[in-house]
Amino acid sequence: MSDALTYLVKARPEAMGHYLKFLKHAGASLDPKTRDLISVITKVHAQTERGLKQYLNRALRDGCTANEVIDALLMAFPALGLAKIVWAIDVILKLDLPEFRLQALGGQPMWHDLMAADALAVGQTARVDCDGRGVFVYRGPDGFRAYDSRCPHETTNIPHLALAGTRLTCPKHEWTFDITTGQCIDKGTVPLTARETKVEDGRLWAYW
Repeated sequence: MSDALTYLVKARPEAMGHYLKFLKHAGASLDPKTRDLISVITKVHAQTERGLKQYLNRALRDGCTANEVIDALLMAFPALGLAKIVWAIDVILKLDLPEFRLQALGGQPMWHDLMAADALAVGQTARVDCDGRGVFVYRGPDGFRAYDSRCPHETTNIPHLALAGTRLTCPKHEWTFDITTGQCIDKGTVPLTARETKVEDGRLWAYW
C-alpha cells in the first residue's frame, strides 16, 4: 500500500477495513491473472507509476505474459486513450524487463544454461546474469533453487552485494528474503519469483 493508504488504515481503521474488504471480495469470481490485468489498467488510468510497477510485477508473477499485458492496455483504449497507454509503455520500457523486449515478445518460455552445476558448493549462493536476466542461485542439501533477481515489490533489480549469508535485502525498500526458501521474512509478504531448474550434462538450467 501507499504511505497515504497506510496512514488512513491507522487513522480510520473501521472505515478503511470495510473498504479493503470490499476490494478483496469484489473480484472473487475472477482468476488471478484477470484481476491483475484489471489492476494494471486502473493504475494506468490514474497514472500512478508506483502502483503500475507493483501490479505489473504481480501480473507477471501470476503468469501473465508481456503480450497479454500489452493487449489488455490496447483493449482498454476507449477508456485510457493513447496518451496514457504511451505513458505506461514508457514506464515499462524504463524497467527494462526481459519479457517486454521486442525479441522476446514472439518467443516461448525456454531452458537457459546458467552455470556449471559443480561451480556452487552446498550452502552457497551466486547471482548469475543469463540472457538478459539476473538470477540468484542457491544450492541446498536437496538441490538447486533459482530466483528472479527482481524484487516482487517494485521490480528493483537486487544486486549481489545485497546478500548477507542467507538474507537477501532489496536496497530500495528493504524487503528481506530467505534465499534458501525465497520467502519474504521482513517488510513485505510476497516471495521471490522462483524458476524451475534442472541439471543436465553437468550444467544447471533454469526455465523462463
